[in-house]
Amino acid sequence: MLSTERLILRKLETTDALRIEDLAGDYDVAKTTLNIPHPYPKGSALIFIHSVRESEIQGKLVTYGITKKDTSELIGLMAISINSTFNRGELAYWVGKPYWGQGYGTEAAKALLQYGFDVLELNRIYAQSFTTNPGSWRIMEKIGLKYEGTLRQHVSRFGEYYDLAQYGILKEEYQ
Repeated sequence: MLSTERLILRKLETTDALRIEDLAGDYDVAKTTLNIPHPYPKGSALIFIHSVRESEIQGKLVTYGITKKDTSELIGLMAISINSTFNRGELAYWVGKPYWGQGYGTEAAKALLQYGFDVLELNRIYAQSFTTNPGSWRIMEKIGLKYEGTLRQHVSRFGEYYDLAQYGILKEEYQ
């Protein structure tokens, strides 16, 4: 569990499944990610939670539910996919639409960045975002990741190609 001023980042529980389906099922949330299906199939969040747990056991992933301290309400997810061969991690996240623009993503990302360097002892943490999603890449900038370039038409989502903005930070830059 990680704690910030307004948030608790905790491991996912099977009881989070319906809340995940509700928040991630919003088209505006799904369209900002590569992996959230839309429409979000009923029951698939439970399968997702079990797959996350398996990846965590294998040391490939750390995932946290972002919850508000005052209400314990789940408002999003944040994760680091770990590449142990190169000692790096990819930061990924989404926040439910009702919570956009309130600084929750930045607050949670700062905590996970610190965890990635201090606990996981990663050498590099990076993240990618659709260039059309300034809310996401601004989080990356606010937590200290540096813009490294644009991967042009790197991915396809809902039948369209998108550019990805690449950001990263090294442990030595973080300290």
